[in-house]
Amino acid sequence: MRINETDGVSASSKHLVFAYYVTGHGFGHATRVVEVVRNLISAGHDVHVVTGAPDFVFTSEIQSPRLFIRKVLLDCGAVQADALTVDRLASLEKYSETAVAPRKSILKDEVEWLNSIKADLVVSDVVPVACRAAADAGIRSVCVTNFSWDFIYAEYVMAAGHHHRSIVWQIAEDYSHCEFLIRLPGYCPMPAFRDVIDVPLVVRRLHKSRKEVRKELGIEDDVKLLILNFGGQPAGWKLKEEYLPSGWKCLVCGASDSQLPPNFIKLPKDAYTPDFMAASDCMLGKIGYGTVSEALAYKLPFVFVRRDYFNEEPFLRNMLEFYQGGVEMIRRDLLTGHWKPYLERAISLKPCYEGGINGGEVAAHILQETAIGKNYASDKLSGARRLRDAIIFGYELQRVPGRDVSIPEWYQTAEDELGLSASRSPPCTPEGDSTVKLSTEDFEILHGDCQGLPDTMSFLKSLVELDIIKDSDRTPEKFQMRERKAAAGLFNWEEEIFVARAPGRLDVMGGIADYSGSLVLQMPIREACHVAVQKISPSKQRLWKHAMARHNDKGQGPMPVLQIVSYGSELSNRGPTFDMDLSDFMDEGKPMSYEKAKKYFDTNPSQKWAAYVAGTILVLMTELGVRFEDSISMLVSSAVPEGKGVSSSASVEVASMSAIAAAHGLNIHPRDLALLCQKVENHIVGAPCGVMDQMASACGEANKLLAMVCQPAELLGVVEIPSHIRFWGIDSGIRHSVGGADYGSVRAGAFMGRKMIKSTASGMLPQSLPCSNGINNIEPEVDGVELVEAEASLDYLCNLSPHRFEALYAKNIPESIVGEEFSKNYGDHNDPVTVIDPKRTYFVRAPVCHPIYENFRVKAFKALLTAAASDDQLTSLGELLYQCHYSYSACGLGSDGTDRLVQLVQEIQHSKVSKSKDGTLFGAKITGGGSGGTICVIGRNSLRSSEQVLEIQQRYKDATGYLPLIIEGSSPGAGKFGHLRIRRRSVSLKPNQ
Repeated sequence: MRINETDGVSASSKHLVFAYYVTGHGFGHATRVVEVVRNLISAGHDVHVVTGAPDFVFTSEIQSPRLFIRKVLLDCGAVQADALTVDRLASLEKYSETAVAPRKSILKDEVEWLNSIKADLVVSDVVPVACRAAADAGIRSVCVTNFSWDFIYAEYVMAAGHHHRSIVWQIAEDYSHCEFLIRLPGYCPMPAFRDVIDVPLVVRRLHKSRKEVRKELGIEDDVKLLILNFGGQPAGWKLKEEYLPSGWKCLVCGASDSQLPPNFIKLPKDAYTPDFMAASDCMLGKIGYGTVSEALAYKLPFVFVRRDYFNEEPFLRNMLEFYQGGVEMIRRDLLTGHWKPYLERAISLKPCYEGGINGGEVAAHILQETAIGKNYASDKLSGARRLRDAIIFGYELQRVPGRDVSIPEWYQTAEDELGLSASRSPPCTPEGDSTVKLSTEDFEILHGDCQGLPDTMSFLKSLVELDIIKDSDRTPEKFQMRERKAAAGLFNWEEEIFVARAPGRLDVMGGIADYSGSLVLQMPIREACHVAVQKISPSKQRLWKHAMARHNDKGQGPMPVLQIVSYGSELSNRGPTFDMDLSDFMDEGKPMSYEKAKKYFDTNPSQKWAAYVAGTILVLMTELGVRFEDSISMLVSSAVPEGKGVSSSASVEVASMSAIAAAHGLNIHPRDLALLCQKVENHIVGAPCGVMDQMASACGEANKLLAMVCQPAELLGVVEIPSHIRFWGIDSGIRHSVGGADYGSVRAGAFMGRKMIKSTASGMLPQSLPCSNGINNIEPEVDGVELVEAEASLDYLCNLSPHRFEALYAKNIPESIVGEEFSKNYGDHNDPVTVIDPKRTYFVRAPVCHPIYENFRVKAFKALLTAAASDDQLTSLGELLYQCHYSYSACGLGSDGTDRLVQLVQEIQHSKVSKSKDGTLFGAKITGGGSGGTICVIGRNSLRSSEQVLEIQQRYKDATGYLPLIIEGSSPGAGKFGHLRIRRRSVSLKPNQ
């Protein structure tokens, strides 16, 4: 339902009492609440505001005895380390401390208070527990917001590992007690709300004109005025006079007490920001509902810097850019003062928002009518029932389309970017061989072969289309993705381009046992990452404007610059571009350390993705002594789904390094290249993965399993997949992260256990006995001393057989141990990529048992693949997958979603229909690093098997609201693909092409 206009909030014949709860996150929520409250009070009602915000936020705009302010904080929002950085773990811990631990007393107090004021309606923006308290008090409740905390916290939970997982569900369940949602523009997915009413922007009214404000400030009309609006300055930031172009002045909101340069003007803490915004020529700040809505309303160009880990941002950002009101500034340029190109771009914009800005009035009218008794919602269901078809079975929430089918373009854009669209499909390829024809007509392939791969043909076609995008007059779309625009200016079409391709992988067997030296079996999948690289003289490179301005400020001539565009980067709210001077990789004449590089990329989380790509350059410099004298332009386009446990990061690393190596004439064996890429992930990205992902991507072959012993990377060749067997991947929808806390702690636990085993074995060795000839001899009666000696210097857990482990060591391995105790008793755990936290408790027994038994299971699986085809063969292979799955869970690396998918496979396998018709699915397991992601399913290679996999997909959707992605098919690894060397033909496409 959408309501755009009202005739104002007419006074009701009934005096009403509203309890209005405001979240503790910043002032933005409080400022928009002011406008709704003002309209309610104007209609003659009492409003009790429950908030932690300062009184002046409300009293500066509303002077009325009908306004009551109750200073109580019932949630904390997102805890910010500084103006641009959210501390995800601290946010969850603070919320747990604020709203979870005292939940019972909060509900008791709020119910008593609501009854004491005789509230007619509870309004929440957007405090979860307020909705539950209202339900307990028997009072209707309504939420007014553009986002909800279940969606925001979903990403934080992934970073927190196994901690705080119940928070997201509890928040969503609280929201489900609300009657309906008054949804503001710029909204996020909010699946906990079944009934929705859309209203216009809620914007504070202006008190003074632009002319009045400028006169009071003593600023002439011809002076360009910037307003700096970050809600506080980023930590350690000092403003300088030269940050502004000549003739500009800047108003600073929330400035520190330090003295400002003469062209900067400090505003009082209680300054009425809308008046100063409307008097300015552009704004520089961070994206939030208040800043975006008021920038659109006042047609104020907005130069924004991304905020880390705030899921609300891409939706607001896309609304801002859709109405041509936004310019993104790189954080590095913000902090170093390279503002000029962004400000000049901003004042050339012509913001075009013409929608309503009376959302406060409209919302107040709806609230009044609801309090009187009007019913805006569909049939009321219980909280749990209302969530049934809206919440994915996990911690990443997804909007499920409901009755509100009128979706604005800016929302669809943002939803697609986050991968939340209900019916996402891969890019279509034209029928027949038109793609092949278009690609080969427009590019001369000087080296290599496309091998008939449709995705490679599509990638080449996308390069051709960049020439069309470059000319905006020939671009029919009103709204072009910024990443496409950036890519259009990336390459010099007169120079050669090198293209590499690397697939993701399906972990059939081995998984997390790779870092313990296990045998692993990996299948390269059909989905792959393509990277195009151009090595070019700095004088010929087409620099982006901000990079050019940075060089001009330094007074330098052309210098080697790395420019990267990543397609699909917005899927995880990352910046689509990255650039740096290649000299930044040098430290006193040598390549910088990996530790410094990690800190360099960690500085700006929205661009941390670039570590996977640019990190390959530093590794080549450090390990192979390569020096890069020319500029490098790179385009990264990956179809490997992120967060699904199918090695999206490894495919990016392998494709990037392969393309860079080809462009610079480096001949690196695929195995060596994989090991180099592992260094990127371990030391520059900081993810403690083994090497199997990179090996599968670099060395795999289509429709075969790559067999490898990870000690560290002994390739055993490929294993043929029998023609009667087929593997599928089914995505659970729960985002997997190899850098997550669970994976790292399980790995640390495994290395702790190895150290304990070595210590036990050393203690079992007999003492050397001195002989008359001075030579020490081992007691001859001790059996198996050579085995014990080997176990005392155990390099990999998987070199210990299961029977030796059970006979001698299992009883000495504790279930868990505190880091401090381990360090005291055993010293270092000797793992180069994880660090022991002294205060943390680590599981040890399960992480040790898993690789020891998994190595045995993988060997058995490999042997069974060569056995005669039979049901017993398939049943045994499936059983090995099941055993692996439950071993993951014992380590703490399972997830509700993957468990449910495995359960569905079992239900189909053991159903009467399957048994009577020769069952076709035989087993399944979680894959990769676990904690969500994808399961691997084994079955008979038949049409019936494919139908059953589709049945599982649909049954999972029915249960969770999420339609899983099915991964099937295979393709060659980067080594088998090689590379393409291409040159654009001197043929211009006509506009209608």
